[in-house]
Amino acid sequence: MKFFIDTANLEEIKEAHRLGILDGVTTNPSLIAREGISGRKAFERHIKTICELVESPVSAEAVSVNPEDMIAEARDLSQIDPTWWSRSR
Repeated sequence: MKFFIDTANLEEIKEAHRLGILDGVTTNPSLIAREGISGRKAFERHIKTICELVESPVSAEAVSVNPEDMIAEARDLSQIDPTWWSRSR
């Protein structure tokens, strides 16, 4: 079983990582907004910070509603930490 924490709170993520129980993070725009973060660039910086903290899979949800925009957004999100795949091997 893998344990993914569902949050955007950096302290919660750090604590789970420190405990050695964290296999990854799932988050979404609503969770990030609860942390007082707004705007696309700030959203992306926060995702990057999460990636750097855990060096594990991070699932970041797209906000687009049509398929073409979702795919483009997913590609952009996947480039926030393009080195993850090589680190995970």
